[in-house]
Amino acid sequence: MALPAALAPLRHPLFRMLWLTNLVVSFGVWMQNTGAGWLMATLSPDALTVSLVSAATILPVFLLAMPAGALADIVDKRLFILATQSWMLAVAALLALLTYAGWVGATTLLSLTFALGLGAAMNNPAWGTVISESVPRRDLVQAIALNGVGFNLARAIGPALAGLLVVFGGPELAFALNALSYLAVIGVLLTWRRTRVRSSTLPRENLLSAMRAGARFVRHSPVMRSAMARTAAFFFPAAAPWALLPLVVKEQLGLGAGSFGLLLGLMGTGGVAAGMLLPQVRARLSRGAAVFAASLCAMAGMALLGTASHWAQAALAMLLFGIGWVTSSSVAQGAAQLAAPAWVRSRALAIYQLGFNFALGLGTFFWGWLGTRLGIETTMLAAAATGLLLALLARRFDIDREPAAAAASAPTLPVPEAVDPDLAAVMPRSRGHVLESQRYRILPQDRAAFLAAMAELRDVRGRAGAIEWQLYEDIAHADEWMEVWEVENWSDHLREASRMGDADRAALARAMRFHQGAPTPPSRFLAVSPRAPRTTPAPQPRNASPG
Repeated sequence: MALPAALAPLRHPLFRMLWLTNLVVSFGVWMQNTGAGWLMATLSPDALTVSLVSAATILPVFLLAMPAGALADIVDKRLFILATQSWMLAVAALLALLTYAGWVGATTLLSLTFALGLGAAMNNPAWGTVISESVPRRDLVQAIALNGVGFNLARAIGPALAGLLVVFGGPELAFALNALSYLAVIGVLLTWRRTRVRSSTLPRENLLSAMRAGARFVRHSPVMRSAMARTAAFFFPAAAPWALLPLVVKEQLGLGAGSFGLLLGLMGTGGVAAGMLLPQVRARLSRGAAVFAASLCAMAGMALLGTASHWAQAALAMLLFGIGWVTSSSVAQGAAQLAAPAWVRSRALAIYQLGFNFALGLGTFFWGWLGTRLGIETTMLAAAATGLLLALLARRFDIDREPAAAAASAPTLPVPEAVDPDLAAVMPRSRGHVLESQRYRILPQDRAAFLAAMAELRDVRGRAGAIEWQLYEDIAHADEWMEVWEVENWSDHLREASRMGDADRAALARAMRFHQGAPTPPSRFLAVSPRAPRTTPAPQPRNASPG
């Protein structure tokens, strides 16, 4: 029997296993979050202090997102994930033991929450990439949505269960179950024999170079930049409920820990509904329109929550907020991952998550601070109004852009000359920058169209590794042009071809089509310091006879 469209990724066995594993972790995370938020509200019932619990989870991303993404792209992901899960298991178990012993104050809680955040920050880029590897491209967006469904299914049950656990067993019981969830995941990962295939004979990228390559890719990817802008516009105002919900429940509604968990659970229910309906939404709305509609839904929920004086209004508010949250995050992250090829996907996802968490962390601090000065209701309404304004402004950022297709009669791209035999032996060890150039002869009437093609080509070179790019016009010959770009080293130059997808090669072909005459081969030059000792053999005259 065929699965519904919303569940289609589950037909892939690897994705099913990872999805179930993710569900177990998500239950533990929501028990942890609920227990920590309520414990802090008990230890220090101040809006800013309570908001620091969420901030302590988010801040590690700013320290580790870039190295975590780079490591996930260049090491064995399975072993890497096992290490991060083991770290989180140890920290969660310590928090449970200290809470049970009564030795946890506000500072200790924030410190251990921060330590858990360090593990999550290291884990998330690798985990996201493994998920994307488990399904074909056509199922990727819905696979991300299903991960959101699993996360929100756990959100729907986990917080409510955690609220009951806090009532009957204290926060330490919720913390202990979170630790057990990591143990279950480690067990599953130990049974998974992932086949790691190296598609290149080039040396493995080093950490700093890999981080820089990832940053350059995002900088030169218009869809990635737009997805991050849309994400920031949504999650900065949407941080307000995370910062203030414990106080809304406790002070504005006069309810207890169980109600706090149930309201978080209703947000999860909205998220599950959004994930199941997402295929129908995507069939009717573009990505950008879906994110905008999700923003309107979430901001309406926030306004209702800010004015709620009864649990029923708060329940409806959290349901709407959950629908908007999952729809926006699934569609925007899906656009970002679809824009990133496999070689850089973990790094690109890490940078995307960095932007997401920056907006969420900044919002958590800001709305928590504002809540201490203006009150909860005014702050929530201000956040909803801010979200509506940002959603309108963010519509100019296009996440629906698709790469232009290659033409049927694409010209043959020129191939550079072979490396001189005198340099061939030393080039693999070279660490100097490599300067590359390509000459064009362009008719005057093609100038405007050629410049438009080269503007696209600048991003193609940047995504492939160029650290500098420039287009020059010959002032003595109006039809002569030279494109010049620079990469970090010889290995990065050799990686350029493998980093280009079909759309990139099509952009190269479109630019070359304007060239008149036979294409000239690109030139390559190695940077050499005039003060450095010679590291290459002295060149021999081409007509020298042996002996």
